Amino acid sequence: MGQCLRLDRPVLLVYLGWIAAGCRREPGPLIPVGAQPVSESDVATWVASTLPTDHQLHRFKWLFRDERGSAGGRGSVRIAPPDSLRFDVAGPFGSGAASAVVVGDQALWTEPADAIARLVPNYPLMWAMFGVARLPPPGATLRGISDGPTTAWEYAGLSDTVVYVRTAGDSGRFVAEVRRSGKLLGRAETTTAVDGHPLKARLTVPDPPAQLDLTFLSTTRDTFAPDIWLPRK
Repeated sequence: MGQCLRLDRPVLLVYLGWIAAGCRREPGPLIPVGAQPVSESDVATWVASTLPTDHQLHRFKWLFRDERGSAGGRGSVRIAPPDSLRFDVAGPFGSGAASAVVVGDQALWTEPADAIARLVPNYPLMWAMFGVARLPPPGATLRGISDGPTTAWEYAGLSDTVVYVRTAGDSGRFVAEVRRSGKLLGRAETTTAVDGHPLKARLTVPDPPAQLDLTFLSTTRDTFAPDIWLPRK
């Protein structure tokens, strides 16, 4: 069973203050200075390099911390190419169980209704925690650069700007940052194995300060019964 951790309030306040201070310093820009306008086909190729090619089942431990406290447990995510996902998380003895099915950037159902919103602020950040990038929305301005093992690209839309940085190799790294009207919404950083499977992920949200950590226990190929996409009830 997963363990639920409750931090003493003074320790928690210091911890969250550290997160908030880091966000107030505004992390440096992810997109390199040398990034240039790129085509939709370039971006599609880069995104495709992050997509799973078969059905995958990820099992992980999770720990969420915000100004109200902290909670942890275990969970699983099933991903079917190209963009279907089901997640299930729970604390010890099934407490606080939550599930959802997401296709692309839309939830088909969630149990409870705030199952996604209480953990992640938007869908690109959620996908990024599993090492997966999303395609740009229509009309977005695209920039990017590819230099050796590292590729960085940016979508600038009417309100949201999404930046991805992917470094391939034995110690891979995948970072996504989302800004809304210029304000940092969140940053997800995932460490990946040489085959692209996630090893650990951290999502940091500045306002209100919160952090979600995933430690992946296993990634396996799997076949999913049709009813896996249905609500538990």
